[in-house]
Amino acid sequence: MPIKIPNNLPAAKVLSGENIFLMHEFRAVHQDIRPLKIAIINLMPTKNETEIQLLRLLSGTALQVEVDFIQMTSHVSKNTPRDHLTTFYKGFDVIENLCYDGMIITGAPVETLPFEEVDYWPELSAIMEWCNDHVYSVLHICWGAQAGLYHHYGIDKYMLDTKLTGVFPHRSLVSHHPLLRGFDDVYYAPHSRYTTVRAEDIAAQHEINLLSFSDEAGVYIAASNDSRKIFVTGHAEYDSTTLASEYNRDIRAGVPTPIPVRYFPDDNPENKPVMIWRSHANLLFANWINFVIYQNTPYDLSSLNKTALTLQGMRCAGC
Repeated sequence: MPIKIPNNLPAAKVLSGENIFLMHEFRAVHQDIRPLKIAIINLMPTKNETEIQLLRLLSGTALQVEVDFIQMTSHVSKNTPRDHLTTFYKGFDVIENLCYDGMIITGAPVETLPFEEVDYWPELSAIMEWCNDHVYSVLHICWGAQAGLYHHYGIDKYMLDTKLTGVFPHRSLVSHHPLLRGFDDVYYAPHSRYTTVRAEDIAAQHEINLLSFSDEAGVYIAASNDSRKIFVTGHAEYDSTTLASEYNRDIRAGVPTPIPVRYFPDDNPENKPVMIWRSHANLLFANWINFVIYQNTPYDLSSLNKTALTLQGMRCAGC
């Protein structure tokens, strides 16, 4: 939460330089407060587990958050009972006239396919375009990040020689970005993918910035200049056993897969994994909610449009 200070307090300059979040008295008096509205497009096959993982992280602030789960109506899920989707998920036709403070687009087990060969690609592309006018900030995760980079900027993905799986160290490439507030010099997050995007392709785009990188795993976090589009190639939301479940699933299916890096003690799959990314995951989501969305989204969501909003000068929705 922010520190409220007198408008002209000299300490403000020093604290701001340390990336401490401050609110001047004038702004505090004139703010409006309401719950945040977040939509989640859950493309993961293990939808129940993903619901728990994301809701756990979204609940990590003192803010009230209202969540809608969205399904791709052009796709028939093979792993989730139809009753579950009918009861708890909405189709795009139900929400297309609504606006949201934030949206999460998850990963999906389709990354080896060209984007256009994914059966729900036309529907997802339409939603990503719709977000420009109806969602303040979209958090794209893993394949969702690759899909967003491809749709919005034409940045393609590339096949890796072998699956990238494990827990990898990352470092921030910029300072004082609100999404990176409080990050350690080195922080860990899981990755689980067969494809990657290249840092040089992102660097060639003037509308987005590479924020976080791993010497082992490559691109981790990128964001548009106004932070309305966030791209996270890893799975900070994963539970301690998720990589183990994926590894054991692949082994049972006879799919050649490496032992996840830096995950099982002594690289022995019989050993219980040690979770070393929980703090980073909570901070990443808290920063997205608190500093990217909460401090910048308009109180009246119907005013959202792709030209009127910037990170600077927006009225706070409740700080």
